[in-house]
Amino acid sequence: MEQTLRVGVISSTHGVRGEVKVFPTTDDPNRFKKLKKVILDTGKETLDLEIEHVKFFKNMVILKFKGYDNIEDIEKYKGKDLLVTRDNAVKLEANENFIVDLIGIKVITDENEELGTLTDVLLTGANDVYEVDTGSKKILLPAIPSCILDVDLDKQTMLVHVLDGLLDL
Repeated sequence: MEQTLRVGVISSTHGVRGEVKVFPTTDDPNRFKKLKKVILDTGKETLDLEIEHVKFFKNMVILKFKGYDNIEDIEKYKGKDLLVTRDNAVKLEANENFIVDLIGIKVITDENEELGTLTDVLLTGANDVYEVDTGSKKILLPAIPSCILDVDLDKQTMLVHVLDGLLDL
């Protein structure tokens, strides 16, 4: 299980005073208001950064990090991930999971047949959709209670009920 979770990606600099535009990869961009620190993954190392202030512009979050006061200090981090530890992650409700924890788990039907491996989670307006690789094809399962019966992260399994017609071509 990953110990850090990605909350955003630095897309570009903002102005000349060390601010950056961040594309949020979290469900709630407002969570940046509560964050005091993030971890920058440079690809070679990780750096702990203290957030000095937060602004919002359109779909982006504008961040200023303490100690980074001009464009030259920060522009080398374009395209890099911002992470948080699980301690600083959003608290999940019952029956909620982080996507990173779901990828790669075995999907088993309520008839005790191994269906495949969960390979992706598609975020749609109504409900999420789980992509399962059966080995011969990929199928899509709606993430609704009548289809997803149980998720056991300790056992790395998901128990599902395959609704009529989901496996038909």
